[in-house]
Amino acid sequence: MPADPAAAASAVLDRLAGGIAPGGVIGVAVSGGGDSVALLLIAVDWAKGRRLRLRAATVDHGLRPESASEAEGVAVLCRRLGIRHQTLKAEGLATAAGNLPAAARAVRLSLLADWAARHGLAAVLLGHTLDDQAETVLMRLARGSGVEGLSAMQAERSWGGVRWLRPLLGIRRDALRGMLRERGVGWVEDPTNEDPGYDRTKARTALATLAPLGIGAEGLAATAQRLQRQRRVLERAMRDLAARARRWGELGEVLLDPHELAGDERETALRLLADTLRRLSGARYPPRYRALADALDRLLSKPVAGATLSGCLLRRRKCGPVLACREPAACAGPVPLAGKSVTWDGRWVLAPRNGWPDSAAAGALGRDGSAVLGAAARAGAWQAPSGWDAAPAVVRLTTPAVWSLATGALLAAPLAGYTAAGMAACVEIAPVEGLRHDRASDYGSPAADCPDP
Repeated sequence: MPADPAAAASAVLDRLAGGIAPGGVIGVAVSGGGDSVALLLIAVDWAKGRRLRLRAATVDHGLRPESASEAEGVAVLCRRLGIRHQTLKAEGLATAAGNLPAAARAVRLSLLADWAARHGLAAVLLGHTLDDQAETVLMRLARGSGVEGLSAMQAERSWGGVRWLRPLLGIRRDALRGMLRERGVGWVEDPTNEDPGYDRTKARTALATLAPLGIGAEGLAATAQRLQRQRRVLERAMRDLAARARRWGELGEVLLDPHELAGDERETALRLLADTLRRLSGARYPPRYRALADALDRLLSKPVAGATLSGCLLRRRKCGPVLACREPAACAGPVPLAGKSVTWDGRWVLAPRNGWPDSAAAGALGRDGSAVLGAAARAGAWQAPSGWDAAPAVVRLTTPAVWSLATGALLAAPLAGYTAAGMAACVEIAPVEGLRHDRASDYGSPAADCPDP
């Protein structure tokens, strides 16, 4: 372990963020706990010598009475350090059902991603340590994860249009707290970290139990690092298969060649299916391995098959490819445009031009919008563009549209080339990064006498 955690973290920051030009702004997520407070102090010293600016943010989950005062404590520290700070308040977590830690993580990342976008941050630093890495490996081992899960957290990744950096993954939690004590800086201990009802607390306890067997945090973190290298090899194989087997359609759907999937290594095919579902749904994580494997087996073993997974539909017809698209019921609700660019359903970016009413919002076309288009076509007021009618109806239902929240009227369906009468304005639309659209899709023949694949 490094004798000087600040020097070690700074060296990692040089590697991860060295390409950020002087004058760039980097964000630091600071909860008030020892890891993130140490990261803030390290980042301040590191940024000064590289002419970079810092901003800090604290997410107040509102789950404990002390959370607001703890966020204010971080704000006070940031003022002392000359760093601009903002508290981001989470809503509704106190009444959230299901896995509360997972819900809190999702809300935290979403709030931080929005914060990063608003301020044009080049990257956001997260304070995960070697101990966090080891605990994550144990938790994912318990879930039966493969290489994808057991490679655990990466030092650098992109999600939600943000570059996330973890410069402390090689440093122990105790070393960071020792640094804080030397500098006379305090931190907050979250009591939920000791709650035995949470998986991460169980993993922390298990690590202490396994230590006499020689299974320690350093060894598990080293295993995760080796698996990350193996994961990169698997990802190259997946990209090779994707070039042969995956085609993106104009409406945000995907066509997968079942023969290419069946002819390649099973692990590579599973990886490609998981990658496709993650891109289509905007999810941070792939589906559980067992559900993914069951879906792939069904799609490859039967000439006509279907599955629903990760908020997406998977369908196969005779002599045709596997269609993967967003599930209509899983599409995001309306997002007010309010004269600004918005990302809808994690898939499409819509930017309104002048003339939209204040009540305009982005949402799914759905059956109501499809009915409006049908009536407009019958009246000669709208003609479907090339490829629209050929796309499966379920795909068309999941395309973005602009609705009036005040009247419920369909104002525009950009991918369908439709704008309501009297609406001179239009909307610019583009897929988010990773949702790639290629040439027009060939959806295959529905003929009943096609030979089974």
